[in-house]
Amino acid sequence: QVQLVESGGGLVQPGGSLRLSCAASRIIFSIKTMGWYRQAPGKQRELVATITSVGSTNYADSVKGRFTISRDNAKMTVYLQMNSLKPEDTAVYYCNVPNSAGGALGSWGQGTQVTVSS
Repeated sequence: QVQLVESGGGLVQPGGSLRLSCAASRIIFSIKTMGWYRQAPGKQRELVATITSVGSTNYADSVKGRFTISRDNAKMTVYLQMNSLKPEDTAVYYCNVPNSAGGALGSWGQGTQVTVSS
């Protein structure tokens, strides 16, 4: 259905930064709220940030003040700037279209791995 391709992950030291990117279709990016999710091994996938079609944002308490979600509808891309990274941020990060209950409406892609370790 909706193709979402995440990129930008990698291995960083605690306190470091990464910027994730998510590319999708023009229609999706022009009319839908987008979200970033993450899932650590053995843990439930969680929603960490959302951005509406007009730029309103929300963040999970665990990332507030450190992560910034943004979008460029012309480029059909949503970004997650991650600063002051902590080991507990280690997870596979996914983008998707949030539903009203913390889940997602689209199918899940492969995500991009973020590993924070010294």
